[in-house]
Amino acid sequence: MTDLLNRVVWSALATRQGGFSRGNSLARRFDPHVSPFAAAKDESNESLAALEELILPGDDPVFLLQADEIRLPSGLAAEKTALGVLMIEKKAAEAPPEDVEIGPLTRADVPEMVALAELTKPGPFTNRTPELGTFFGVRHNGRLAAMGGTRLNLTGYREISGLCTHPDFQGRGLASALTLHVAAKIRAEGDTPFLHAYADNHGAIALYRKLGFEIWKEVNVAVVRRRS
Repeated sequence: MTDLLNRVVWSALATRQGGFSRGNSLARRFDPHVSPFAAAKDESNESLAALEELILPGDDPVFLLQADEIRLPSGLAAEKTALGVLMIEKKAAEAPPEDVEIGPLTRADVPEMVALAELTKPGPFTNRTPELGTFFGVRHNGRLAAMGGTRLNLTGYREISGLCTHPDFQGRGLASALTLHVAAKIRAEGDTPFLHAYADNHGAIALYRKLGFEIWKEVNVAVVRRRS
């Protein structure tokens, strides 16, 4: 089953999140209003050509995320590359602390969610990203102090994503509490929780290890555009 994680974006678009997919049997991308991620089925010339066709000329940056080495067709150029890690929950950690009140977020909360994501930069997040999963938040005196939820959803696995805390409320363990809360929800529905971090974010990786996650494999990240 872990083979699905090698090309996790492809696996999500080819299984449970096919309703958000644009493309064909060789390459797919999320509806760009929902998420900027895309993937080719494999590294064949045919698949890479199909991926190129999905990306529009001009302002259409697309994120690639996969354990396999990223190879680009001649018509695409990478404007940013990075190394990340994919971490899988290996053991369920303790339950979230009872003094942190976590509640579900709804469509009415989307403007606050987008504002928090724009401030803290947890990763690509649009006003339709919450459609990909279920999000939860912690409020303090009515303000959205922290949030987290699920993004990529594929057979047997679900990704914890969008974890972020407003600077005014950092240092209170809210991100840890939300990670534990979302992971418990995923396990309760029969899936294995996983998440991503940049390989040089040693603090985040150490925290996730304390919460029961272990590195499965390094992953490659690239932001690509169509050449002019």
